[in-house]
Amino acid sequence: MFRTTGRLILASASPRRRLFLSDLGLEFEVITADLDEQPLPTETPPEFVSRISMEKCVSVSSVCRDGLILGADTVVVLDGEILGKPADEESAKAMLKGLSDRWHEVWTGFCIFNQSHAVKVQRAVKTDVLFSRLTDKVCDAYVKTGEPMDKAGAYGIQGLGGVLVESIRGSYTNVVGLPLAEVVKELESLGIIAL
Repeated sequence: MFRTTGRLILASASPRRRLFLSDLGLEFEVITADLDEQPLPTETPPEFVSRISMEKCVSVSSVCRDGLILGADTVVVLDGEILGKPADEESAKAMLKGLSDRWHEVWTGFCIFNQSHAVKVQRAVKTDVLFSRLTDKVCDAYVKTGEPMDKAGAYGIQGLGGVLVESIRGSYTNVVGLPLAEVVKELESLGIIAL
């Protein structure tokens, strides 16, 4: 569908982000950054994901000076609290029960960066997600699949976790990990991708 007109680097190990870019027909490289992804005490969720996505780009730019670097970070937020990846099955169940029958937010920050050409685009995108009322049996069954264990908020909407979601307001791809409409618009405006 699209073609890459210059060097594009994805600063993320996320298989979902890689699949999104591949499905668009883009050629890109993956160079990951090893960061401490902990929120600062006074940071809001959009500030946190914006900072982490920028730090990923800056880290990768130290080993790759040419091309545009795309970094992203996604968090699940309930009552203002960022939910990370569950530490174990019990914490996954607790997260799912906390999300049961409630609206929560999913924030993805993305950054497009090139230090040499002073290019920096930073955005944070929010999607509201409503979970169905979850029984203990449903939570147990979902956790036993293993899917929640490497997901922020203990679920993946693009997988089996989709059955937990009753409604969303906003970008579906944002919940998966990359707000595609916004990212494609920015990449097109920078001339790194074209139809």
